[in-house]
Amino acid sequence: MKIVRWGIIGCGDVCEVKSGPAFYKTAYSELIAVMRRDGKKAEDFAKRHHVKKWYTDAERLINDDEVDIVYIATPPNTHKQYAIEAMRAGKPIYVEKPITMNYEEYLELLQVSKETGQRLFPAFYRRGLPYFQKVKEIIDSRVLGELLTVEVRHYRSPDASDLSAETQTWRVKKEIAGEGYFFDLAPHSLDILDFLLGDIEEVKSFATNRGKLYEVKDTFSTVLLFKSGITGSMQYCFVSPKTAEEESVQIIGTKGNIRFGIFSFDPIRVAVDGVDPVSYDFPKPLHVQQPLIETIVNELTGTGLCPSTAESGARTTRILDLIVRQGR
Repeated sequence: MKIVRWGIIGCGDVCEVKSGPAFYKTAYSELIAVMRRDGKKAEDFAKRHHVKKWYTDAERLINDDEVDIVYIATPPNTHKQYAIEAMRAGKPIYVEKPITMNYEEYLELLQVSKETGQRLFPAFYRRGLPYFQKVKEIIDSRVLGELLTVEVRHYRSPDASDLSAETQTWRVKKEIAGEGYFFDLAPHSLDILDFLLGDIEEVKSFATNRGKLYEVKDTFSTVLLFKSGITGSMQYCFVSPKTAEEESVQIIGTKGNIRFGIFSFDPIRVAVDGVDPVSYDFPKPLHVQQPLIETIVNELTGTGLCPSTAESGARTTRILDLIVRQGR
C-alpha cells in the first residue's frame, strides 16, 4: 500500500505531542519534512522526531516532490496563503483551526480545492476520537428520547501571560488570531455540535470585553437554533475567577440527559428516567489528533473516509463567523 508522506508548516508546540508524532506512528504514514522560520528550532524538531528534512521557507516544503500532503499548523492569519499555495502545487491539506480568519476566506479555499481537485481536511480531530463517537452513539440510540436543547459552558480564569501586554501570546492578537481565545477554542465546540446534532441554522450572539486585559473580546453569550428544531446556548468567559471554572456540555432529551466535556475529557454521564445513571470513562489519548490522522491516511490510500470534511468545516466556519460578527 502507498505510504502517505507528510510535511508540516509551523512545527511549533501543537506539533510536539498532539499531532506531530501521529504522522509517523500511524500505519502507512511518514513525516518527511518540517518547516519553521526559526532554523534552529526547525532543525531541533526534525532531529528529535527523526525527520530527515527541515526548512525555513514554506514554499520549499510545499514544492518538495517527496511531500504528498501538507499540515498547516501556523497562526490563523497565514492559513489561507499556505493552503492555497499547497493546493495549487497539487497537494491536499490538513489545516489547524480556526481554518481561516473568516468565512469569505474559507469560501476561497473551497473554490481552490474544487479547481485543483485537492482535498481540504479541517483539523477538527475530535470527530475521530472514541470519546465523542461514544457520545454520538448514545444520542443516535435515542435513549434520551426526542432531543430538546444543548448547553455549552466554558469559564476559565486568565492565564498569567494574559496579565501583561509584554507577555501576552499571539492568540489574543486580533490581527494574527482573530477574536482571541473564543476564536481559538469555540470552533471545536461548534464542530462537535454539528457532528452530534446536525446543522446549526441560526445564531444570536453578544460579546464584550469584561476583563480589559487585551483588545479582543473575552466574554461571549450565544443562542443557537439547529435545523432539526433543537435550541441551544453557549457561554464563554476567559476572565472568570478560579472558583467558577467549568468546561461542560449538557444535551437534554425528553427521557434523559447526557453530560460531557469538549476539552476536559471528563467521564461521559448519562441519566435516563427510571434507570440508574451510567458513566463512560475514556482517557485522553497521548497524541490526540492520531485517530483523525489515521482516517485521512485511510482516505488518501483508498481504504476509508475522514469524518472531518471541507463541507463540515465550512458549516462550522460560517457559524463562527456569524457569532464573531454579531459580537462586534
